[in-house]
Amino acid sequence: MTDARSSPDTESDTLGIDPASEVQIPDGAETYACDHCGRVFARERYRDLHRGREHPAAVDESEADAYRAAAQSEWDDLRRYRYVALGTLVVLYFGFLLAYAFVGA
Repeated sequence: MTDARSSPDTESDTLGIDPASEVQIPDGAETYACDHCGRVFARERYRDLHRGREHPAAVDESEADAYRAAAQSEWDDLRRYRYVALGTLVVLYFGFLLAYAFVGA
């Protein structure tokens, strides 16, 4: 495994994450580095989101398009997660309600 150091950014500072912490990357693993700061990411989408959020003035048009596509994909994933979480809570609520109606009464 090789070591990579993540570079500091404002998000990691506000979250209390040590930006100089070592990240273990398995040998042969595909990584994506930010062209602007060198930070390494496991997925291309994460790198695209990082570039659009942390370096908005430095990105070119193709990087901006990649950011918009990654941001839309992330929004779609979050929307799906919210629907699944809401559905799970509704099923649990009515499951407990029915269980109480038949067992607890």
